[in-house]
Amino acid sequence: MTFHSMWAELLPIGRNSASGGYRRYAWSGADADCRAWFRQQAEDRGLVHEVDRNGNQWAWLGDPAAGDAVVTGSHLDSVPDGGAFDGPLGVVSSFAALDELRGRGVRFTRPLALVNFGDEEGARFGLACVGSRLTAGQLSVEQAHRLTDGDGISLPQAMEAAGYDPEGIGADPERLARIGAFVELHVEQGRALDLSGDRVGIASAIWPHGRWRFDFRGEANHAGTTRLADRRDPMLSYAETVLAARREAELAGAVATFGKIAVEPNGVNAIPSLVRGWLDSRAADQDTLDTVVGGVEKAAREYAHAHGIDLDVVRESFTPVVEFDHALRDELARILGKDTELKVPVLGTGAGHDAGILSGSIPTAMLFVRNPTGVSHSPAEYAAEDDCVAGVRALADVLEGLACR
Repeated sequence: MTFHSMWAELLPIGRNSASGGYRRYAWSGADADCRAWFRQQAEDRGLVHEVDRNGNQWAWLGDPAAGDAVVTGSHLDSVPDGGAFDGPLGVVSSFAALDELRGRGVRFTRPLALVNFGDEEGARFGLACVGSRLTAGQLSVEQAHRLTDGDGISLPQAMEAAGYDPEGIGADPERLARIGAFVELHVEQGRALDLSGDRVGIASAIWPHGRWRFDFRGEANHAGTTRLADRRDPMLSYAETVLAARREAELAGAVATFGKIAVEPNGVNAIPSLVRGWLDSRAADQDTLDTVVGGVEKAAREYAHAHGIDLDVVRESFTPVVEFDHALRDELARILGKDTELKVPVLGTGAGHDAGILSGSIPTAMLFVRNPTGVSHSPAEYAAEDDCVAGVRALADVLEGLACR
């Protein structure tokens, strides 16, 4: 099966006709269809398919118990109305790279596995990389059980409704001990490769990043009869905090985004009693990130005090700076450097990935494929087919260099 035919087969799953974006949320119907597609691709190639205790899918070539396996893959879930490439490009490319290597007639000397990590985007339960975090022991069973979606459905309930047993979730050091290297291919979420004119790049590091929840609590009241002077409107403090986040990030050379909001009672003619906003912030180093988030929180508290609003700030997730394994990164550069027609720069990224989560447990590396617009987490996300094919070829070269020596 060619890259193009696999891509065309996966493309309609979970696509929203109104927005043109994808709603492939964890343990939903669209997620089940994506999982069925992954399993079918594995079985069509004679690979051994399995689902681990945390709901991640694996397709094995060779004996998993032999150890020192080379693993590649990514995820198939999406953000709300996200693009087609973030995650799926890495999964489709992993199958296409295996096909390429079989076409070359290579002989594998190490086990090879392809993986689809569950709930990477965190769109449903508010925490990114749930599948890899559980596997790496960075999310405890107790924390996972407390995760709920917007309808109050817990993660275990969602897994059970989808036909999976949630009782076994948790750290999986035995599985990680089988892996000698993990290489994730991903569409670039930025324009560095487009600006440099390169099709493929190697990741150097992931910026430290996190998510903070700001709860502004005021007093619900009638929008038409309550004097402005008598209001305790949390929306005012929230709006001022959004602007403060932009200022703090701009001053520090970082990024900060309030992209999600929940309002109670959420009536057109009602002053809110609660405005809950989620801040996503990322920076090139920890000190800068601390400065930005600290500045946003300080401003929020000042605004809340001025309007008679109570404020709670909760850090819901955090990932420190991730330096990808230098030896593995250098090996990727050496392997790809043999292709004189492919210049492969090394670049950092502000986006989190499963490879970043696993980097504390096993050697990991990443390849990026050019994104000509730089747009991501949007239906406008894009990568040209010839660049995708170049990514497949680069991934195949890397897997051959790592697993066929």
